Amino acid sequence: MRMLTFTHGPGDTTERLGVESDGLVLDLAVLADHAGVRLPHDLLSFVQAGPAALEAARSLLAADPAGRPAEAVHRIEAVSLRAPLRPGKIIGVGLNYIEHVEESSRSLDTDKDLPPRPVLFGKPATAVTGPGAPILHNADLTTELDWECELAVVIGRPAHRVSEEEAYDHIFGFSIVNDISARDQRRSGQWFFSKGQDSYAPFGPVVVTRDAIPDPMSLGLSLRVNGVTKQKSNTRHMLFPIARLIADISSGMTLEPGDVIATGSPSGVGAGMVPPEFLRPGDTVEATVEGIGTLTNPVVDAR
Repeated sequence: MRMLTFTHGPGDTTERLGVESDGLVLDLAVLADHAGVRLPHDLLSFVQAGPAALEAARSLLAADPAGRPAEAVHRIEAVSLRAPLRPGKIIGVGLNYIEHVEESSRSLDTDKDLPPRPVLFGKPATAVTGPGAPILHNADLTTELDWECELAVVIGRPAHRVSEEEAYDHIFGFSIVNDISARDQRRSGQWFFSKGQDSYAPFGPVVVTRDAIPDPMSLGLSLRVNGVTKQKSNTRHMLFPIARLIADISSGMTLEPGDVIATGSPSGVGAGMVPPEFLRPGDTVEATVEGIGTLTNPVVDAR
């Protein structure tokens, strides 16, 4: 399933849980109410509800479309997408593509050797913003605003000290995170303020459930700025694959339903360009992952 959060109609601020199918958005709350079924009305609660919620949603979607109430069905063009959910925590992974390790050692003074274990950092939930929402460029804080297209893993079951073999059983689905960074706000080697400012975690446009992505370790991903391709790679080039990341993180940190792992960026970041290129107000950034879609965000002046 391709699950999303949306609003409908001019001025509507009520976020609703939906499923995208064949160019339509199906409102799960309306379908559930119509069928007399209890179902969470937001995606975080839906993920936390576990397999029973997924099965109930699948049953609703399998019912005869002719019986759906009109208010449950919207054209995708008629809705506004929001961030799918607000994670409890976002765990970022640095230096997880071999070519990006070389690029970063040259442009960001990181170690030139491959890391022996995943390099982890955090982003706060307040950094999350949705499809079409602005990336905030505050020139009083940064002149080096950078992009990173990343496959996002959404956790579906609590994970504590799980093995690599068990890891996929704890995944709800997959999405996209654009790991925005103010490169000139790294402080004594620490990235939290550089990567954690408001709007620095564009997330979406949908969460695709695990069963609908047969092999997440073989997905093309790319990023464009103003229509020009800057990044182009494949998840098979990850240094530490998804199962290893979940096992490593959960060795000392409990992953909870709705948490997000941003699995790392390939090469092609702005800091690595010759000369370096950075985002400016008026730019448009498009991050694409095969099988998920494209996450598009404008850059706006936030001074």
